[in-house]
Amino acid sequence: MRRSVPVAVTATITSAGLLLAGCSGGGTSGSSGEANAATKGIVNASDAKGGTLNYAMSDSPESFDPGNTYYAFVYNFSRLYARSLTAFKAAPGAKGNELTPDLAESMGKSSDGGKTWTYKIRKGLKYDDGSAITSQDVKYAVERSNFARDTLSLGPNYFQQFLKDNDDGYKGPYKDKSKAGLKSIETPDDQTIVFHLKKAFAEFDYLVSAPQTAPVPQDKDKGADYTKHVVSSGAYKFQDYQEGKQLTLVRNPHWDAKTDPLRKQLPDKIVLRLKVAQSTIDKDLLAGNTQVDMAGKGVDAQTQAQLLTNSKEKGNTDNALGQRLNYMAINTNVAPFDNVECRKAVEYAVDKKAVQTSLGGPIRGDLASTVLPTDIAGYQKYDLYPQKYSGDKLDLTEAKKHWDKCGAGKTNTTILARNDRQEEVDAATSVIDSLKKIGVNAKIQQYPTSKYFSDYAGVPKFNKKNNVGLMMMQWGADFPTGYGYLQQILHGKAISQSGNSNLSELDDPQINKLLDDAVANPDKAAREKEYAEIDKKAMEQAAIVPLTYFKVLNYRSPKATNLVSTSAYSGQYDYLNIGVKK
Repeated sequence: MRRSVPVAVTATITSAGLLLAGCSGGGTSGSSGEANAATKGIVNASDAKGGTLNYAMSDSPESFDPGNTYYAFVYNFSRLYARSLTAFKAAPGAKGNELTPDLAESMGKSSDGGKTWTYKIRKGLKYDDGSAITSQDVKYAVERSNFARDTLSLGPNYFQQFLKDNDDGYKGPYKDKSKAGLKSIETPDDQTIVFHLKKAFAEFDYLVSAPQTAPVPQDKDKGADYTKHVVSSGAYKFQDYQEGKQLTLVRNPHWDAKTDPLRKQLPDKIVLRLKVAQSTIDKDLLAGNTQVDMAGKGVDAQTQAQLLTNSKEKGNTDNALGQRLNYMAINTNVAPFDNVECRKAVEYAVDKKAVQTSLGGPIRGDLASTVLPTDIAGYQKYDLYPQKYSGDKLDLTEAKKHWDKCGAGKTNTTILARNDRQEEVDAATSVIDSLKKIGVNAKIQQYPTSKYFSDYAGVPKFNKKNNVGLMMMQWGADFPTGYGYLQQILHGKAISQSGNSNLSELDDPQINKLLDDAVANPDKAAREKEYAEIDKKAMEQAAIVPLTYFKVLNYRSPKATNLVSTSAYSGQYDYLNIGVKK
């Protein structure tokens, strides 16, 4: 989902990607006090109710609105108060990539060669005010999240790209005076919703696992202000939200376990403290005062060193892959990087070993050479821009050769990074040092995670105006397939004017067509071959400099129950059913 953990969207030492569901079913019990136990099973499995579960985060999310977010940790956390049509099973590792119905009674029924998908939502579902949840509310949720982009611009735009009557000029529910809504989403009754697509989409069940399908009652929608008090369809509801400070969730009295096979509603209260220094979060985790670091990006460098040299505390860590890549996007629309030879020179010039060190070393991820991470089906090992070292010194022969072909000479550019992610800033600083050696003078500009995509890196006009040629990025799969990983960072139609995740602004007709054709193919093995081909085509364009295949190092609180790390959330813990140990 997704952008760096922070889908969307989404580079720090974080974890995050798409979704996963509660701790009911799937997975075995892991052993507390054993390193990586939560990557193998559910640690401290328990149905014990009561207590207050404490989360903390070093920044504040762009939004808690399920339809207006693209960070994996918000996708994960929002499932406490918002239910999507499908969800991921609670299971460790790759098993957590398996889908299961959530709001829907069953997986989607496909017809018309994969262009029509029908879902029946469960009966008896209620919001936190006791009113009924209907299929019309799911339709409205999709309309507002994908078509009112001038108001809600932060989430992905898959539905906008694929729904059949998108080209009719529908501007979203806030500007739809007829109130007719999209013709391509039908709701023949209160339990049925039908999606009509322009073309076949073999992976549509994954798409509706996004929180954009969480129902929104139209009469309670406040547009951009909906984030302040989301109407709950999940096991918890908003009690109090102090923007930038704290969010408190309490039990939803109208949630019914009989209509929800995934959630357990264990704690009495869930408190999320915002804008807490990462070093403080780490100390509170070790002391037991905080049970979960919501951003899931892992401990800071000082805490990492402390944990890895203490055998007892190391036993409370989980080091997991997360379908995620740390990379640097090269802006193909900003000179001189609109020249592919200039981009190839950068591919050779960036000292990846130095960057890996700045990101936390090999425990935070192996050196990368592909767009697809190693744990996404379709990954194939290759390196179009192999780097040669003499000792610790990078050989710049190929870099200089391509820079000469590029003809840019001495050039100035700007590189962006997130100021609340020290590892990302350190990585950007390392890149600056590397590029000086071929004649590129890069100046770093730092912005907060909460505004990185909405106001800066994800705004093409800002980048053009400010000569932004390079952007630090971390990306995780929106859903665990090659399409779910590649589409939003490579397809031309994914480029948006705010909240953009295709930071390279790559719009290559061949790559676009390959992506469109691949996802329509009902043959899974054939799709995976096509994803491998797309990966290689993208690297030929040199629009992305892969840095490391992201791994997270999370501290697992002994005072929390039902902790399980899963690929579906980039190695984060599944937040749906964490409880408090008595």
